Amino acid sequence: MPLHKGESREPEADPELRRLALNPFLGEADPVGGMTEAPPRHRLPDGPLPPSTAYQLVHDELMLDGNARLNLATFVTTWMEPQAGVLMAECRDKNMIDKDEYPRTAELERRCVAMLADLWHAPGRGGAVGCSTTGSSEACMLAGMALKRRWARRNADRYPSREARPNLVMGVNVQVCWEKFCNFWEVEARQVPMEGDRFHLDPEAAAALCDENTIGVVAVLGSTYDGSYEPVPQLCAALDELQERTGLDVPVHVDGASGGMVAPFLDPDLEWDFRQPRVASINTSGHKYGLVYPGVGWALWRSAAELPEELVFRVNYLGGEMPTFALNFSRPGAQVVAQYYTFLRLGREGFRAVQQASRDVARGLAERIEARGDFHLLTRGDQLPVFACTTAPDVRAYDVFDVSRRLRERGWLVPAYTFPANRQDLSVLRVVCRNGFSADLAGLLLDDLDRLLPELRRQSGPAGRAAREDTGFHH
Repeated sequence: MPLHKGESREPEADPELRRLALNPFLGEADPVGGMTEAPPRHRLPDGPLPPSTAYQLVHDELMLDGNARLNLATFVTTWMEPQAGVLMAECRDKNMIDKDEYPRTAELERRCVAMLADLWHAPGRGGAVGCSTTGSSEACMLAGMALKRRWARRNADRYPSREARPNLVMGVNVQVCWEKFCNFWEVEARQVPMEGDRFHLDPEAAAALCDENTIGVVAVLGSTYDGSYEPVPQLCAALDELQERTGLDVPVHVDGASGGMVAPFLDPDLEWDFRQPRVASINTSGHKYGLVYPGVGWALWRSAAELPEELVFRVNYLGGEMPTFALNFSRPGAQVVAQYYTFLRLGREGFRAVQQASRDVARGLAERIEARGDFHLLTRGDQLPVFACTTAPDVRAYDVFDVSRRLRERGWLVPAYTFPANRQDLSVLRVVCRNGFSADLAGLLLDDLDRLLPELRRQSGPAGRAAREDTGFHH
């Protein structure tokens, strides 16, 4: 989330203009009663407003936000069924942390964990442990904490010391939450750069970065940069070979923020999950391809052995103990209830149909964009329903930043960004296809692209860096 700074206390605008900021019709019974001046923007008003007036003022300002359904940058769910919205409204006043007061909400959370453990092939019946979070970023923090604490236990004879600085191995394409984890918890981040046409982690390169201070390796099932799966089975095999040579036993955490809710339904033969004995923990975002409004995530561990007991707090409810493990404290139960509703509503076949539809839209749109001849596809939407493309080698009049900027004029939010080391030379457009982004909407996007391309082709060259800064890459 961005870090906001308070605005300076500048004098309010001309009083006459502030008065005209209010529509007289907002005074329902008396159009002129109390409509002398709009409330200040940067300090609390002196008195209250009628609820309808306060609503309309906020509502009107929010009209300038982008249309969430046309936001092809975000992975976050932007549409749910009305029934889910009703359930969320009924539960928005329930504090998840109050297990005693809301035992049924706690039970629905427990059921969701059990369903995910089954979906991800956790060994044994009821062996996996897990919890809900505010999103996959918090879930990653929890998984990283568990990895570090387990490593510290194994190295208690030399940690902490100057010679024992823990490190975490990952691809340079990881979500920013992993960089935050390493910063906050004083772990060295060892990142595998991109090379050539490989835009994510390389198993052999990752294994080569591991040593006696490595707390784990992060594999991303669905890179935010291009939508590709990282090769979890090959990574585990490389670490198996490392253990045979050196004795180093390095666990794997799978960041399945998006792919953890796609691969089980569309790629069931891909053994990326707890079927790999080296995978110690997995996270996912319920509010991404888990099809729930933000914010809910999930963190699961193969067994209680992978989650150090001292990290778990226990809350007594209904005469028994409810273990809890989270960074946040108070938060609404609405999103967890919505996740359980979605699991019940869709089941395995329903999830398969929804995710397949998103993948089909992504693949079809990617092929049709490629057919225009102006773009080169890096990925095709055949893993995550996400694809990335850059301009074709012979395109000189414009770049991806120009395309993103012009599409924004039509209401479409399509991010343009530059790849990290060692491919900073490569700038791309990325399109995320979610439930609710239909083939009809994809057709409208193509129509607008076709309207813009003739103008872009007539440019003398790309607009330049100043215009590029208006479009950014956001995980």
